[in-house]
Amino acid sequence: MHDRVFEKQMAGYGLTTAHLLYRLPDHPKILQSYIWQEYDLAPAFPELKRFIAFWQRELEGALVHVEVAHRDVIGAASVRRVDGLLSLH
Repeated sequence: MHDRVFEKQMAGYGLTTAHLLYRLPDHPKILQSYIWQEYDLAPAFPELKRFIAFWQRELEGALVHVEVAHRDVIGAASVRRVDGLLSLH
């Protein structure tokens, strides 16, 4: 079975989380919060940019603030040699 998420991680993608604040269309003085999470490439963030473009094109709630956090999931420090084997019965 082919795992696309693992393939993205090996290609340098990391987990990106964006916290978006937007105005409710019917009540523009009220802010609503939305959390978006996807594997993306820092610092360009092409997936996040596509999502924000979709939001601005298709949704009525005007974006007020976007806060982004990014973490590489697989890196050189997370791969190490193991010298033992543990069996559980």
